[in-house]
Amino acid sequence: MRKPWRYPCGLLAGLWLAAPCHAVCPAWNAQRASQELRALHDQLDGWNHAYRTDGRSPVDDAIYDQALERYESWLVCFPAQAPAPLAHLADATGPVRAPVAQTGLAKLYDAAAVQAWMDARGGRDLWVQPKADGVAVTLLYVDGRLRQAVSRGDGVRGSDWTAKVQRIAAVPKQLPQAPARVVLQGELVWRLPGHRQAQDGGVRARADVAGALAREPFDGRVGERIDLFVWDWPSGPPDMRARLAGLAAMGLGASAALTEPVRDLDEVRRWRDRWYRGALPFATDGTVLRQGGRPPAAQWIASPPDWAVAWKYPPAQALATVRAVDFRRGRRGRISVVLELEPVVLDDRTVRRVSVGSIEHWRRLDVRPGDQVALSLAGLTIPRFDAVVWRTRERAAVAMPDEEARDGLDCWHPQAGCRRQFLARLVWLGGRQGLALDGAGEATWSALIDAGLVHGLLDWMNLTPAQLAVVPGIGPGRAAHLARTFARSRGKAFTSWLAALGMPPAGKASLPDWRSLSRRDAAAWESEPGVGPGRAAQLRAFFHHPEVQRLADRLHEAGVAGF
Repeated sequence: MRKPWRYPCGLLAGLWLAAPCHAVCPAWNAQRASQELRALHDQLDGWNHAYRTDGRSPVDDAIYDQALERYESWLVCFPAQAPAPLAHLADATGPVRAPVAQTGLAKLYDAAAVQAWMDARGGRDLWVQPKADGVAVTLLYVDGRLRQAVSRGDGVRGSDWTAKVQRIAAVPKQLPQAPARVVLQGELVWRLPGHRQAQDGGVRARADVAGALAREPFDGRVGERIDLFVWDWPSGPPDMRARLAGLAAMGLGASAALTEPVRDLDEVRRWRDRWYRGALPFATDGTVLRQGGRPPAAQWIASPPDWAVAWKYPPAQALATVRAVDFRRGRRGRISVVLELEPVVLDDRTVRRVSVGSIEHWRRLDVRPGDQVALSLAGLTIPRFDAVVWRTRERAAVAMPDEEARDGLDCWHPQAGCRRQFLARLVWLGGRQGLALDGAGEATWSALIDAGLVHGLLDWMNLTPAQLAVVPGIGPGRAAHLARTFARSRGKAFTSWLAALGMPPAGKASLPDWRSLSRRDAAAWESEPGVGPGRAAQLRAFFHHPEVQRLADRLHEAGVAGF
């Protein structure tokens, strides 16, 4: 079920947690804080209701967990504005007292935090397990027979799941060679033979198990898809090796085999990577580190202990706060929208911005500063916008750009209203699709504009190392490299120069030289293979445009072949 245990941000430092805790409080007055807390409260409440009542998860579990962490950090910031407790927190409590408290786990988010936790325990008697992504349960066996199954609940009291668990074949109804009274804690997981977490992800396995247990009556056929992973024997021997041997003797060897001793961080990493990339029969969301020795079960309380922690995997999705909406005009005048974000870590990458595409798409989304959005990585490298998770109650104003239609043949200079489009022209010119000018990216072009060295599309061609060296952020060594790169551009192919100047796509048309191309009319272009009427008109307009003709004259004077 949803896991309600969290430490307030102020306590994290004492626990060696490197959690993404949002301890920086928003700059809200009391009225705004009350509005925004209520908005997020209602969103979480709706998700919890769907999760518990309907057995479905409207958002990915990672997004839910991050949203709950953010909400709880806001409660720390604005305690006087806190709404009523979440009414539908999945299985937040129940009528049955568990035989042993469910402690929950504090979470570590990076290797440094793991090393600190291990160092604080002297690196002795440490063990790792995969962190199963399912629904926690406490099982009580008396004289070897299953007597009670209790949900996690609030850690002390939970729901009585005995009748449902009795119909789950994977949960033993009788334990051989068991002591008179056995208490086990573990996870009811969705059976996924050969599951590889790195490749397959969470596949909402936790929600599938929770949904099956939420339905009335319980569907025994669905229960056949549920398995059990026992991660602790609270009432067992004090020594971990003895506990694992006892679990194996009671027929729980598959669970016991997934607990391994470790001596240092490298060994933890090896097991973590093995369980992340290798095949397991259930979904996981991290690695659990435990000390073999721990207090007697009677002393356990419903809060994360210091003798066990979870090292979470990087989330497949991250929750990010929108800082600003940036409208970017491309080299042909088309406006695209980029969201500037509070930095978030996604699969070890820090993401600060993400594109949402066209201005029309942005309008449909209505995403504003302060809104929370879900991100993932496309192709493991490129941040991708997935959805607006929730919107602020108080909508921030956004200054809209002039949307006057443009034909892509303007903004050849960085005058007022044209800097962004002109900069996009330079980025295109120097990119792989153009001249492939090594070291000339957007930041470099922007610096050259700011230094007053580039006022037109070809002003960079004759810049000297001395001129470049005084530009902030460039320096003598890089200046010499750029000057050589710029000088070599004169030897680039004629077709590369056409692409760099922004010539519209010309299909398979012949491109002999500038003079021939500038004499073609629309009919002549249309006669070329792969060129239709619309593209013919665009090509004719490009080659006859006065600014383009001036650029061609300059390239002719520079001795560039084809001009």
